[in-house]
Amino acid sequence: MPQYPPLNSQDDDPAGKPQPRRKEAAVAAAAPFVPPNLNLPPSLASSRVERLVRERQLRRSERASASEDAIDEDDAADQPQEQPPADNISLEQQPRDDNPPPSQQQQEDLPADQGGGEKQRLLVVANRLPVSATRKGDTQWSLEVSAGGLVSALLGVKQFQVIWIGWPGVYVQDDVGRQSLAQALEEKGFVGVLLDETTVDQYYNGYCNNVLWPLFHYIGLRQEDRLAATRSLQSQFNAYKRANRLFADAVIKNYQEGDFVWCHDYHLMVLPSYLKEYNSHMKVGWFLHTPFPSSEIYRTLPLRAELLQGVLAADLVGFHTYDYARHFVSACTRILGLEGTPEGVEDQGKITRVAAFPVGIDSERFTHAVETEAVKQHIQELSARFAGRKVMLGVDRLDMIKGIPQKLLAFEKFLEENPEWRDKVILVQIAVPTRTDVLEYQKLASQVHEIVGRINGRYGSLTTVPIHHLDRSMKFPELCALYAITDVLLVTSLRDGMNLVSYEFVACQNVKKGALVLSEFAGAAQSLGAGSILINPWNIIESANAIAEALNMPEEEREERHRHNFMHVTTHSAQVWAETFTRQVLLFSFLFLNSRTYSTSEMNDSILEAELRTLHIPPQLPTEKAIANYSASKNRLMILGFNSTLTAQIEAPRGRAPDQIREMKIRLHPNLKEVFNVLCTDPKTTIVILSGSERAVLDEAFGEFDMWLAAENGMFLRHTQGEWMTTMPEHLNMDWVESVQLVFEYFCERTPRSFVETRETSLVWNYKYADVEFGRVQARDMLQHLWTGPISNAAVDVVQGGKSVEVRPVGVSKGSAIDRILGEIVHSKHMLSPIDHVMCIGHFLSKDEDIYTFFEPELPFLDAAIFSGKLQDKRVSKSSSKHGSSRHAKSHPATMSPDRKRSEEEQLIEEAGRWEGSSVLDLKGENYFSCAVGASKRSLARYCLNSSDEVVTFLSSLAAATETFPKKESFKKSGWHSPTPRSPRVVTVSN
Repeated sequence: MPQYPPLNSQDDDPAGKPQPRRKEAAVAAAAPFVPPNLNLPPSLASSRVERLVRERQLRRSERASASEDAIDEDDAADQPQEQPPADNISLEQQPRDDNPPPSQQQQEDLPADQGGGEKQRLLVVANRLPVSATRKGDTQWSLEVSAGGLVSALLGVKQFQVIWIGWPGVYVQDDVGRQSLAQALEEKGFVGVLLDETTVDQYYNGYCNNVLWPLFHYIGLRQEDRLAATRSLQSQFNAYKRANRLFADAVIKNYQEGDFVWCHDYHLMVLPSYLKEYNSHMKVGWFLHTPFPSSEIYRTLPLRAELLQGVLAADLVGFHTYDYARHFVSACTRILGLEGTPEGVEDQGKITRVAAFPVGIDSERFTHAVETEAVKQHIQELSARFAGRKVMLGVDRLDMIKGIPQKLLAFEKFLEENPEWRDKVILVQIAVPTRTDVLEYQKLASQVHEIVGRINGRYGSLTTVPIHHLDRSMKFPELCALYAITDVLLVTSLRDGMNLVSYEFVACQNVKKGALVLSEFAGAAQSLGAGSILINPWNIIESANAIAEALNMPEEEREERHRHNFMHVTTHSAQVWAETFTRQVLLFSFLFLNSRTYSTSEMNDSILEAELRTLHIPPQLPTEKAIANYSASKNRLMILGFNSTLTAQIEAPRGRAPDQIREMKIRLHPNLKEVFNVLCTDPKTTIVILSGSERAVLDEAFGEFDMWLAAENGMFLRHTQGEWMTTMPEHLNMDWVESVQLVFEYFCERTPRSFVETRETSLVWNYKYADVEFGRVQARDMLQHLWTGPISNAAVDVVQGGKSVEVRPVGVSKGSAIDRILGEIVHSKHMLSPIDHVMCIGHFLSKDEDIYTFFEPELPFLDAAIFSGKLQDKRVSKSSSKHGSSRHAKSHPATMSPDRKRSEEEQLIEEAGRWEGSSVLDLKGENYFSCAVGASKRSLARYCLNSSDEVVTFLSSLAAATETFPKKESFKKSGWHSPTPRSPRVVTVSN
């Protein structure tokens, strides 16, 4: 079984099953109060799935309520809220100062948990406290509290009393100063860890910034620095452990039974082990805010094992993306020899859970800021300043990992190849200086300035320059205004843990809806990739082409991309991130492993394996034989799938990753329009498009042709010149839809780039564009949620596609619907001659491949009534022909009078619509061609075509070989009438 970390669901137990009541009671005691009026569907039993959905609904209602309160407060205020100082530009980079965290007293005044008792305490341990301390005298301290991403996130965790533990950023030598600083910090709800200057230099500047940070960002030491770094490495690591021990002492001093300790970032990797040494029952979580490198990179680190062992002492280890989590598990497996499990890492029976928790921002802070008068004033000034020009923006720290030189070179290449844009576009680059005393950063600044000067000198004029470069930070109102007027944001990070600048840009763009060009090496690419143009920043030509694509993007496409990104940014806020992580630790502490965790999954795998033994990889379709038989037949039926069969293959421009927005819009292959115009005019051919897509999609693609459309796996049918009718069986139970929809939405929120397709007869969760391995893990976990909850007693089928999970009612499949579809066609066309040639081509799910066997002439069937073209008395037994059909004509006496024979014929025509579709088939083996689309695809079909392009080529050959017939007369002239809805017919079809 694959050994991957699981999804970050908030109450997902390792066993994948409901826990005993005593466990649920314990979990409920730690969870927030659930109001009784959430009105869940009855199919959601009292289980962890119900708890999961209830908590999700509760969080939404809480956020909505908080938002309304905030709006009311804004309306009541006479003046806009005071804005922060000009030190910082991004939540990701440094904390901001406009939203100080609540003091300990303020936190105690907040509503208590469900029983109204004392709140559980959350000890947040970070290298730096979100506070700047300035000494005003021997015993006086001025504390300036800042509200960064982490502070804002924890404001939303209402079920905890938050206590911060960390270094205040100052060196205090005397005891009086230490005591007064500790007292001042305590009043603000902080606990200070006072470090001496030598420890900070070796621990923070040395081991953290010169060893761990470059390694985690795939940056190696320069060759001339390697020996010097190696000689001092041991002393730096000793200082690192010494500092972690001081942090542990501060935690232990303030720890109370039942507290939850949350450790942050690479500065404190050995801290969890020190805490567990003190109390093995202490609940400890650790989160990394940077990338975690692949095991091949990490294993180059000396003293590598001790850091991993320190982290594994935690109960829950969190990362921004699934890639980072997978790298961590791989490093533990390869370096420590431990076993990776679906939960994380197992060490001598102890499970350390490893999961992905993508961080977000306080999106409401930005959306509300754009509406303030201060920001609106800046927007007017900037709009006037850049009038007549498209604005491109870059907001970065001046750091090697941010890819600023690559961004500038790509912009230079764009101006070189697109001279018409030189006076119409401007790039505003904010580069905040950092670590200015380090030689490498000084060289980087010089390189950036040189490139900017070269581009401005080459493409600028006396009045305008193409690049505005600022080596400083911006005030918060100015930054929001700059975000709001930007047309294209460029993020070219070479390696970034998340990059929340892209989130901030999206939050401020709800009016202009600008384009986002995003590096695939930023963690945000997994979350915002659906609405972004993903690039490899090392490929300058590709990045330049992406700039051109973003500037020329149609408004409709920009709005669609922004809609996807804005929805993610607003629903995956920093508060949701913190709340999810903290709840996960509390829940995980109550759960235990079950030896039969994956019995259901293993059973499904066994069934699937047995099924695959009956399948085969079909040979290539013999096109010449198929065309010859097609031309020789007299009444043909052609059944075609749509998606991946008749659609155009959309290639990502310049070899980039798949473009989700464009690929999600299914369009007919442009070369097929002329082909269908020919095939549909042939009176000997009946074409049916059988798809799982919705009716509107098929109408848009095929409405102009003379053919039949069967939508949603055949549950809806119409001729293109008629109205839609339903072919659904009577009494189809759809009570399960709402329950499954809630679970699908839950997993969609936690699987970046996945989406839900809501149809009238089914629901589909699609993770085609998500990380492949992570999507599979999420799908497996989703199935356990479904089987133990919403569909445990429902009459539904769960259909697993290559990268999708679909839930549909029992009996809904293309194979079971085709019989009813044929009956409707026969009724509408008064078909007298039997169908002697069937061609079925599609990229169908395994559940729908019964359509191939439905038409298979060589499979045994019971005798069925069938009439021939001359309505002769013809009785054929099942064994009469090796290749002949076993579906026969009714016996009609040869001595019947002409009048009697004519009335019998009329009766047959009248009753034709009530016959099963199979009753009009007179197939021989050589006249049936079933064809699966997809290379190396195991299938029940006879043949295969490798791609939709091959399907188009084959259909074009059929059109070329089709005899020239006069176009079909209009339905009114020919007496043929479009189908009219009739009362549903119930046809028994074996599943």
